Amino acid sequence: MNISVVGTGYVGLVVGVCMADLGHSVTCVDSDEAKISALLGGRVPIYEPGLDQLLERNVREGRLRFTRDLASGLQHSRIVFVAVGTPSAADGSADLSGVFAVAGEVADQADGPVTLIIKSTVPVGTADRVRAHVKGRTPHGVEVVSNPEFLKEGAAIEDFLRPDRIVCGVATPDAQKLMESLYAPLVRTGKPILFMDNRSAELCKYTANAVLATKISFINEIAALCDLVGADVDAVRRGAGSDSRIGQRFFFPGAGYGGSCFPKDVRALVDTARQNGLDLKVVRAVEDVNEAQKHRLADMVIARLGADLGGRRIALWGLAF
Repeated sequence: MNISVVGTGYVGLVVGVCMADLGHSVTCVDSDEAKISALLGGRVPIYEPGLDQLLERNVREGRLRFTRDLASGLQHSRIVFVAVGTPSAADGSADLSGVFAVAGEVADQADGPVTLIIKSTVPVGTADRVRAHVKGRTPHGVEVVSNPEFLKEGAAIEDFLRPDRIVCGVATPDAQKLMESLYAPLVRTGKPILFMDNRSAELCKYTANAVLATKISFINEIAALCDLVGADVDAVRRGAGSDSRIGQRFFFPGAGYGGSCFPKDVRALVDTARQNGLDLKVVRAVEDVNEAQKHRLADMVIARLGADLGGRRIALWGLAF
């Protein structure tokens, strides 16, 4: 199949390279001149084990190309992955301007039926809004599929090629048939493709990340309690996490969650609920605990420094201790 991937960030580049490695003809498009220049020169702008070798091989064998020109990148493609960023706005909502810009350009350039596969993490209802956005802009049919990613940094290739599950939100039997064909090589081991409506698929990613963020905030609160009562949080963590219903993953005390996904996805989930008249008290508390954890650790460092220095005051990072 001829596939275009718009956005060569962490998700888009992994998707593009892996799809090419599955034998598809893939064009990756990005407006960032520095990224495309690096990729055209064979340099991968992100670190992911094994990605550079896969990229080099698929470029050499003619299955993978890179361009800044969206119009040329869309030529002859009937499948377009949308993998642009959806950063947090000031109110916590997701900025979808990039998604709508790509969708509109795809519709304007379409010379036949096209399927937009949204890999970007987007709020509930985005697929419906994209359909409305492209309606009337092309005489050709435009399918919109919600296909959230569940890639972990450092294991993204393994996660893509050997997924726990693939979530696809579809609105028509034709869209489901296409996704079944596209992902057939990845589910031969029996892992499921979970088909559902678009809105449910959109909410899957936020729900998964919110649950993982909850585990992190929860064990950090338990760590604070352990300090007060003289318990060993590592022993508590291992004892509780050995329950198969809980598990050990994302169940370690520390600085709290961060990175590019958890903070913005938790905020976006809270904002989506707020816009629909619901206060997600648990999820909001997860965010509050995570913020408090940063201050708690800073206080611990200050206290430790004060003890180590015998009460002397020093200046560190612009703060007086």
